[in-house]
Amino acid sequence: MRIVVTGAAGFIGSHYCDRLIADGHQVVAVDNLVTGDVANLQQLINLAEFRYLQTDVSNFIGIDGPVDMVCHLASPASPNPDSPYGYPQLPIQTLKVGALGTHNALGLARAKSAGFLLASTSEVYGDPEVHPQREDYPGNVDPVGPRSMYDEAKRFAEAITMAYHHYHGIATRIARIFNTYGPRMRLDDGRVVPNFIGQALEGKPLTIYGDGMQTRSFCYIDDLIEGLYRLMLAEHHQPVNLGNPTEVTIAQLADLVLRLTGSSAGVQILSERRGPTDPQQRRPDIARAKELLNWEPNITLEHGLQLTIEDFRSRS
Repeated sequence: MRIVVTGAAGFIGSHYCDRLIADGHQVVAVDNLVTGDVANLQQLINLAEFRYLQTDVSNFIGIDGPVDMVCHLASPASPNPDSPYGYPQLPIQTLKVGALGTHNALGLARAKSAGFLLASTSEVYGDPEVHPQREDYPGNVDPVGPRSMYDEAKRFAEAITMAYHHYHGIATRIARIFNTYGPRMRLDDGRVVPNFIGQALEGKPLTIYGDGMQTRSFCYIDDLIEGLYRLMLAEHHQPVNLGNPTEVTIAQLADLVLRLTGSSAGVQILSERRGPTDPQQRRPDIARAKELLNWEPNITLEHGLQLTIEDFRSRS
């Protein structure tokens, strides 16, 4: 297939392009480099099957020639308010790429009679009152809270994707992606895994906000890419959770990073930095992905962290 990937220079987008090329597809990679890095695509740039286009999908997406699939992965993704790449620092851009960008990507799919895959997020569940989260749970989201620019952008993206499916007959897919980590994450991304690894490699204490008992479920990038790829090839139009159902506390994650890096710096407990929609628990119910895609993660947190630490060491 000839596949357009928006957000292609980002962490997830670049790995997805690698997979598509490896499986024999042609890729048109689109990114405006607000949070992406073209260095993530250097291994593909000179391939005949690969084309890179620097443009902002919030404005217009013009692609010459046939297109079989549009995969819309573009969006800032870090919730960290201190990171220049976090969506709290890029609120308008985040809302625009979720709304206008998704509209434009769907318009391209319609114009080319192509399929469409939306990379949505577990953030659509907000601070969940149901645990683990199933796809039929509508969520507990504050539409004007400190994370609303991302939550609401993705919720709108899902709504317009389903509207295009029902009204225009577009073959759409929606992936709700849970916390993902791995090589090519920005060293200064601001999310907990790169934060902890960066601090450990610098010999600094790992900073934990609150008591460290808040939980997350971390999925290694290769597992996520496999799920995205299978979903793209499936014919299912309702949202599908993609994430690792193994739940750990932030304190447990810190201990594991310290052990794997050999750091003796310990942890530093800071006052709780938690907005009203910052979830205390996050874990996917992946029964739908197992049934429809025959997919579940295979890479353990320890092994995935080892690979990520090696990547961070090579770039720091």
